[in-house]
Parts: sequence; C-alpha cells; structure tokens
Amino acid sequence: MLLVGLAFVVLMGIGAPVAFAIGISGFVFFVTNPVMPASIGVQKIATMSQSFPLLAVPFFVFSGHLMNESGITARLFKFSHVAVGWMSGGLAQVAILLSTVMGGVSGSAVADAAMEARILGPDMVARGYGKGFSAAAIAVGSLITATIPPSIGLILYGYVGNVSIGRLFLAGVIPGLLMMAVLMLTTFLIARRRGYVVADARKPTLGSLGTAVWGAKWALLFPVALVFAIRGGVFTPSEVGSFAVVYAVVIGVFLHRDLRWEGIKRAFEHTISDIGMIMIIILMSGMIGFAIIFLQVPQSISTWMLTGVTNPQMIVLLIMVFLLVAGCFIESTVLVLLLTPIFVPVVQHIGIDPVHFGILMMSIVTLGGMTPPVGVAMFAVCSLMDVKIEEYTVEALPFFFAVLALLVVLLFLPQVVLWLPDLAFGS
Repeated sequence: MLLVGLAFVVLMGIGAPVAFAIGISGFVFFVTNPVMPASIGVQKIATMSQSFPLLAVPFFVFSGHLMNESGITARLFKFSHVAVGWMSGGLAQVAILLSTVMGGVSGSAVADAAMEARILGPDMVARGYGKGFSAAAIAVGSLITATIPPSIGLILYGYVGNVSIGRLFLAGVIPGLLMMAVLMLTTFLIARRRGYVVADARKPTLGSLGTAVWGAKWALLFPVALVFAIRGGVFTPSEVGSFAVVYAVVIGVFLHRDLRWEGIKRAFEHTISDIGMIMIIILMSGMIGFAIIFLQVPQSISTWMLTGVTNPQMIVLLIMVFLLVAGCFIESTVLVLLLTPIFVPVVQHIGIDPVHFGILMMSIVTLGGMTPPVGVAMFAVCSLMDVKIEEYTVEALPFFFAVLALLVVLLFLPQVVLWLPDLAFGS
C-alpha cells in the first residue's frame, strides 16, 4: 500500500489529472502484486459503474443546472436580500443565506461559490466591503451546501460507505442551519467592527418578506419535498434524483416560464462536463477501494488508532485533524471516495454512528476546498473577484475557526446531528 500511496502523491505532485493519478496508482497495486491478476483491476473499474444508487449523482447534478437556468437563482437571491440584507454586513449575510437555500438546489459548494462570486462579488466590493472579506464570506459560506440535501458529497459517502442516504440527508439539515447561524454571527461581528453597514438598513415588513418567500416557494419547497419523498418511501434516493429533474423542468417551463430550449442545452452541456469529471474519478477509485480492503487497511488503522486512545470522540477528533490537513491538498470528492472505505469501519468499530461521522467528514473535507494551497472553491472565487490568495486567507481565518468550533461541538453532541434521522427513521 505504501507503493500505491507514493505513486499517487508523485502523480499529484507533477500535476497529473486526479482521475489518472488515482487510476495509475491503483493499477500499480495489481502490477506489483504477483497473486492478483491485472484483469481484476479492470473488472473493479466496471463494477463501480454498475450501481443503482450511483444514478442519484448525475440526476441531481442535472436538476441543479436546470434549476439555475429556470430563474430559481434570481428568486432565491431576492428572498435572501429581503430577509437579511438589512443586517450589518448585509450583502455578506445575503451570500451566506443564499448558500443555505441554494444548497437545496445545486448540491455543489464550488458551483454555489462561483455563482455567488459573479452575482454578489462586484456589488460587495463596489459598496465598500473589503475584497478579501467578500471573497471569504462567499467561499466559506458555500460550505453549507456540504450538508444541506441534496448534497452530492453525502450521496457519494453513503454509496461508498454503505450508509443510508435518506438518513444522511436528514442528518445534514440541523448542522447546515447551525453552520449558517455561526457564519452569519461571525459576519455580523466583523461587519459591526469595520462599519460594513447598509445605508438603508430597514427591517423587512411581513408583507415584503411574504412576497419574497412566495416568489421563491418552489425552490424553497424542493429540499423539503425531497426529504419527505424519501422518508415516505415514495422514492429511493436514486429515484428522487430523476424526480428532481422532472420537478426542475415543470417549474422552469410551466410555472416560472423562464426555461427555454437554449437553457436546457446549457444545462446538458454543464452536466455532461461535471459528470464526466466526477464519474471517471469514481470509476478509477474502484481499484484503490479493492486494494484498501484486500490489504486490510481499515483493520490496521483501527489497531493503530486504538493504541493508547480509548475515548471514541478523541479518535474521531484525530481523524478530523487528518481529514482537515488532507483536504488542504486533495479535492473533497477524491477524499470521500478514497477514505470512506477506510474510516467508516473504524468509527463503527468504536461505536460512532456512521451517519454522524458522515456529516463531520463531509464538512471537514469540503472546508479543504476553501483553504490554500489547492482549494477549488477558493481559487474559483478569488479568480472571479481578482483577489490575492494571501488577502483571502487572512480574512477567511475567523470563518474557519467558527466552523471548526461548531464541528467540535457537533462531535461531542451527536444527538444534535442524529435527532432528525432518528425521529423519521427510528434510532
């Protein structure tokens, strides 16, 4: 396994595409193992594609792009602006609330951050917000999409770790809302100290708020309908993905009347590009996953971690520190696919609910996408807003610490994460 890991690090170091770095390093295992025919590696690639639950990924990605083309984003922006735009740091508060409600539409932190950087970024800078602060609020705020259903990361975690996706979706709701509250409080304190206030800071009337909610009702209802459909047994998580596509088309064509053939074409193009990238990583990870199980890596790591540490929460805390460091260098999708088969057996062995751990893991590895040196969401926002990485990093630190503090609290209070799934599905 050391040779496989070395090959992966070297390939990533020389700038090889992630999918090829995973695939080549996985193939190294079969080439260097005399008792393992190389043909099994090819079979494992094919096996990864033959999964019904995996259908949820392309369907949800497609539905997210369709909703973006159907005028839903504009309506959610208006709702967010009316609801929290009057607060200190108004536009930054709008960005965080928009990430929360967009999490139920896009399911992707990078897509959410890039969209907000285009819509909100220039306006924030023009109104006197610091460029680094604006970029940090938008990028770190997009972290909320890691837990709010339908999170693509939670689908992959549930698929690879054999964990209920329905329970994961419900478990992500309260942590996502708490993350929104913590980030909004952090924004409020920074904005108050720096004087980032709205010139016309009037609280919304009940009528104006009701009008904004009514205008965005179909987008706001989608994650609620999704969760109830899964809990009620109407759809499996894979089937509800196809329902999401139909929902987006119906809303865009017949209710909002903003979705045209050109928009559907753009949604197809973006979806094909995203799915091509995601699926090739998933397929190539099949060989690595087999090698991990064959070499009994989870058992070895479990033995190593249990030596000298008996408290389950402290073991998970060590895993979270490792994931935080790894997330700074490796994209979150890759980490979920490679490390879920390793850590899920470990946490189950020590008595930690894999649903609870899944929410913590997805939050930590997605946070890596907002940190130097290779954070994808960070680079997307900074490039779109022309912000230096150094300036962004300094401004993002308060947000990072606030999120990490919340995750530590959630680690030691699992009932906060598990209350909704236990209520719906039973403990």
